[in-house]
Amino acid sequence: MTKESLRRQTLARRRALSEAEVARRSATLWPQLLADFPVAAWRGLHLFLPIARQHEPDTWPLIGRLWTEYPNLQLAVPVVQPDGRTLRHYALGPNTPLTPNHWHIPEPAANAPQVTPDAFDAVLVPLLAFDETGHRVGYGKGFYDQFLAECRPDTLRIGVSLEPPVPRITDAWAGDVRLHACLTPEQLWRFG
Repeated sequence: MTKESLRRQTLARRRALSEAEVARRSATLWPQLLADFPVAAWRGLHLFLPIARQHEPDTWPLIGRLWTEYPNLQLAVPVVQPDGRTLRHYALGPNTPLTPNHWHIPEPAANAPQVTPDAFDAVLVPLLAFDETGHRVGYGKGFYDQFLAECRPDTLRIGVSLEPPVPRITDAWAGDVRLHACLTPEQLWRFG
């Protein structure tokens, strides 16, 4: 299946989910992350703040738990830059003021401390769909492919999906940065 058809179909299915169903599915993701990855050993974790109207997985329960249980873990979130093509990454703490951008994504102000891509031990990658080999489909802007290529080679790339994978994304190409793993409500997928 092509990225465009997957994008269209997945967005339609996600938008049809109730808020309660998104919350239920999201709640199953975070215990897997904490059980199956060495979170206590990480120094930096990049994650995303959800676009609620797109029914993205809710990361806020995870964030609250990380602030409480892993206070030394540096959390950071992306902010799309004015050029519309690149991301910068800003520290996220319990007292970080957030303002919604034009996509309704809450984000730290530009004066928040910046974090460089080499600081992350793991990145939680938002996505619309993924396949059984670790290729993924996002919104089509390429932000994460560029960002993930800037991270250290040992940085874990962990997708976060409310649905299981499709067998194969037919138009994946060499510039697509593959995932190491993907959390779904049913199971954790690992890719070689």
